[in-house]
Amino acid sequence: MDQIKILWVDDEIDLLKPHILFLEKKNYHVTTCNNGRDAVDVFEEGDFDIVFLDENMPGMSGLETLSEIKEKKSSTPVIMITKSEEEYIMEEAIGSKIADYLIKPVNPNQILLSLKKNLDHSRLISEKTTLDYQKEFRKIAMELSMVNSYEDWIELYKKLVFWELELENIEDQSMVEILESQKVEANSQFGKFIERNYEDWFEPKADKPVLSHTLFREVVVPEITKKEKPVLFVVIDNLRYDQWKAFESVVTNHYKLEKEVPYYAILPTATQYARNAIFSGLTPLEMEKKFPQYWKNDVEEGGKNLYEAEFLAAHLKRLGLNIKQDYFKITNLASGKKLAENFKTLKNNDLVTVVYNFVDMLSHAKTEMDVVKELASDDKAYRSLTLSWFKNSPLLDIIQQGQKMGFKLILTTDHGTINVKNPSKVIGDKNTSLNLRYKTGRSLTYEDKDVYAVKDPKKIGLPTINMSSSYIFAKNDFFLAYVNNYNHYVSYYRNSYQHGGISLEEMIIPLLVFNPK
Repeated sequence: MDQIKILWVDDEIDLLKPHILFLEKKNYHVTTCNNGRDAVDVFEEGDFDIVFLDENMPGMSGLETLSEIKEKKSSTPVIMITKSEEEYIMEEAIGSKIADYLIKPVNPNQILLSLKKNLDHSRLISEKTTLDYQKEFRKIAMELSMVNSYEDWIELYKKLVFWELELENIEDQSMVEILESQKVEANSQFGKFIERNYEDWFEPKADKPVLSHTLFREVVVPEITKKEKPVLFVVIDNLRYDQWKAFESVVTNHYKLEKEVPYYAILPTATQYARNAIFSGLTPLEMEKKFPQYWKNDVEEGGKNLYEAEFLAAHLKRLGLNIKQDYFKITNLASGKKLAENFKTLKNNDLVTVVYNFVDMLSHAKTEMDVVKELASDDKAYRSLTLSWFKNSPLLDIIQQGQKMGFKLILTTDHGTINVKNPSKVIGDKNTSLNLRYKTGRSLTYEDKDVYAVKDPKKIGLPTINMSSSYIFAKNDFFLAYVNNYNHYVSYYRNSYQHGGISLEEMIIPLLVFNPK
């Protein structure tokens, strides 16, 4: 295949050297100019496939340069790069003259994304699914530039997952790569959104989404108090939204979806924080204060999720709900089968709570076992493995029995997980927590751009191990690697599934309410 030839015009072209090297490694050939007049001459002499053009240049402006380039060869796509977010620029980007626009500062993935969608267009629309995504692509890109609320992020993430599932069986992998780039860009923007807004969600009168510690009160309790049907409340540990969509049709054979309320897992998106918060109805800081006998901080010895049943009982009592209820935690096949065999004995309950641990075990096994690394090599394979498990699990038997016994089903999870690709160096003392997606400790040194750092954990409902403890949460697909033994650590954990940090996959997670068919 011939090398793609790019002309890049920017008066500060020297600052873009890393981007140009990135493209050259991807086998693109890049010619540079630092002013519009030279660019027009170079363009006329060369046979370029695409042009990147800075809008704001001294002398001949970007728009003037564009006009002359279009006169020479109107079919060559031109990507305008601008510092401005003004609406008229966006409108021109959608118009006929400009193939696309990017807002500074641009990152290499945005550039690659723009190249793929503009140069691979005709090849990528060979199938209907591909064509449909092509139509939707620009809309998603536009939404990504303007999304600014937790509701918008839920809708955008659902859309990305929809297309991920739609495209997973097409032969043309370049389309899947485009979607992957769009997800990377979405996670980059989402990390900034969380950094700006997360702390505000802990203010008493804030406009906020359903969070781990408010989920039970806001969604489960109203269904219990209706007293129409008993409630089967299932929490599948570590279940992503795309994994839920992979086996949704199996559940809907038995249950009719009444409502979908995707919610936000609290930070850290780790089981000991998020799942304890679901059952206690409290933030980790409140748990530590009210139930010191049950709460354990990161660096303390012992199990961190041993008292969920006690947290739930105390929560129900606090809410004034005097109901017949049972709690079950399933951590292996034998205990799952035992519950399925005895489920009929629970027919007089108002509430049956089941925590099911398989998906979490799967994500940990991928890190440690070669056979699971092969079976769950990427997100598509990970979904497929989850579907196969669910269809053959005692949990499906329990759900089927619940339907026959007239139980309403509420299905959710405590957090999702992300396939980590990029290491980020961190230094901490011996009391620093070990999780790869977040750290808490006293003297943390880290890469600012890769994490959301919280100096005062109380502001986001988290306890502090000592007076000067802070938290850092990895963003995007970063994982936090210690400088000691760095190379071994990186090669061992790269491309493993981790949780605890900030990503769409970890934080925006499914919550479904069903009626029996």
